[in-house]
Order: sequence, then structure tokens, then C-alpha cells
Amino acid sequence: MLLQATVRLVIAPLVRLLYRPVIEGRENVPRHGAVILAANHLSFIDSIVIPLAAPRPVAFLAKAEYFQQPGLKGWLTRTCLTGINAIPVRRGDHRAAQTSLQVALDVLADGRAFGIHPEGSRSRDGRIYRGRTGVAWLALASGAPVVPVAVLGTDRIQPVGARLPRVGQITVRFGAPMRFAQPRPGSSGQIRRAITDEIMAAIRDLSGQEPADRYNELSAAA
Repeated sequence: MLLQATVRLVIAPLVRLLYRPVIEGRENVPRHGAVILAANHLSFIDSIVIPLAAPRPVAFLAKAEYFQQPGLKGWLTRTCLTGINAIPVRRGDHRAAQTSLQVALDVLADGRAFGIHPEGSRSRDGRIYRGRTGVAWLALASGAPVVPVAVLGTDRIQPVGARLPRVGQITVRFGAPMRFAQPRPGSSGQIRRAITDEIMAAIRDLSGQEPADRYNELSAAA
């Protein structure tokens, strides 16, 4: 907790100075209890920007490799990720995806906020891709509301492949909470698909992105 508070104290003012973030709808994020923040994904720094813009700590999953890099850069990466509540997980096969979902469910069971990018991987062309149904599974299994989030401008600040972020402006929009506690007709798979599509439509309405109407094939299964 001390490290997280220290990192936020150092990084948040720096982010405000360099990127002049426009933050809209912070009041839509419940201040207490389990909540899922489902966001579009344009850049590596999305998972850093959202916790700094939100009114409460937000846990994201991060590739375990980010925590294992050597040298000063590795130490800085680990410190930053740990400070923003990032949780290391291994990615790859179906079993790893199920483990990641269970880790996320444990975060929600503790009454915390969990952030997820339903597209799975960063968009390379600026369009918003079809969401993986893990976000719906989490919403149904936990009973937590889902807050759609749109992050804009991060793809210009740190495009895919860029080693260092550039200076620019970021916008973060938090939408109204969505609840999915009521029973629905259909198979479990159909229900998860319908809920995921609703969440992605809400994110798209906030971001204004063109829909790709297909999965991002670079995504890991989630």
C-alpha cells in the first residue's frame, strides 16, 4: 500500500503535467465495492492511465515477463506496475486464460476494482475490435457492475513498437455502470456473447471508434 501511494504521488502529477488529461465521468465509478472497468485498448500505457484517472485503485493483469526484465529498466517497470496494482500472470494457452479469470474474480471478491481490455490486445489500426467474453463471465460470476471506459490519445503518445512515450493529450471517459444480474434467455455462451456485445457497444459510444466487427487475432484468448 505504501508503494502504491508513493507511485501515485509521483506519477500522477507527472502525467497531468505532460499529458494534460481530460477526465470525464469519474462520478460513474463506484467508490466502494467490486466493480469492473472495461476499456478499449490502444497502447501499453492504457493500463497505467486508467488507474491514475480513476477515483480509486484499479487492478489490471500484466504479463509476468514485464516483472522479470533485468537492469534499471526492469526495476523501474516492476516498481511502476506494482505501484498501480498490476498483477503478474502468465499468458498463452486456455489454462492460463482460465487462471487469469480466476485471479480477476478473486480481486472482485475482495471488493476491489478490476480493469480489463475485452479486445485482448492493442488495436493496431485505431478501430475497436470484438470483445472476448471473459468480461461477461466476470460480471455474471461476481455480480459486479461494469463501467465502460474509453481512452483516447494513448496511441499517439506511445504507438505499438515505440520504446518511450511522447508528449500529448489523453482523454479518459468513464460511462454509466451496467448491471447484468437479471436472468436472460439462451445458453450460457449466448448470454455471455450478448452481454459482451453490449459492453463493447457502450465503450464504442464513448470512444467514437470505428468498429472492426471481428476479433483482434493478435489477442490472447480471454
